[in-house]
Amino acid sequence: MAYYLYGIFPAPGPEDLSITGLDKQEVRSHHLDQFTFLYSEACQTRYLASRKNLLGHEKVLENAMQHGHHTLLPLQFGLTVEDWDRVKADLVEPHAEGLTQLFHRLDGRREVSVKVLWEATTELEMLMQENADLRAQRDQLEGRQLSMDEVIRIGQIIEAALEERKQGVVQQFRDALQPLADDIIENDPMTDAMIFNAAYLIPWNGEADFSQAIETLDHDFEGRLRIRYNNFTAPYNFAQLSHLD
Repeated sequence: MAYYLYGIFPAPGPEDLSITGLDKQEVRSHHLDQFTFLYSEACQTRYLASRKNLLGHEKVLENAMQHGHHTLLPLQFGLTVEDWDRVKADLVEPHAEGLTQLFHRLDGRREVSVKVLWEATTELEMLMQENADLRAQRDQLEGRQLSMDEVIRIGQIIEAALEERKQGVVQQFRDALQPLADDIIENDPMTDAMIFNAAYLIPWNGEADFSQAIETLDHDFEGRLRIRYNNFTAPYNFAQLSHLD
């Protein structure tokens, strides 16, 4: 029999969650030393990273968190094992200290994420309206047959100005949110429209203040930006186990 693993908790961990995981299998707990693994029976040799499966994996962890088990190390999607002796030999025994350190880091904290998107075309129009010098340079070229060098030069000037504008927006988010977090990880944008993609590790009871800061930023930018804020997620960014492979 194979097992699909969702995450690791400090013992005793969650019990009797009464939920189903992937393949509609009952989610159970297994104790190894001072750790508790959340698992279900694996009905597939390999799990496709479909939206349904990914959401099913996350739902199990979020359900445990909603039942008061806030400190957890989420395992990567698709991880299956054949027996618990192998888990103990490969993960628990050689990495018990590292796992414990991660639990201490996450204790009393939660991960939230912020993604900011903008409309580049709209921002360019606003840039031109607000920047008289740049608008004058553009207007001087209208109606003329431009050389390639002139096209490249004005394009570079506009691109640099738009990038400066973008970094100004990003810095406002950093300045407002950084003081509320114990740790921050900035990830690469996921789309061309996304200009900021960050995860924050904040005190568990500090989410209301963080949410208010997000609302204030949204108000300050008067709806110019699309802000995606996730206030409840397993701490994937701050509990990375890749170095334990």
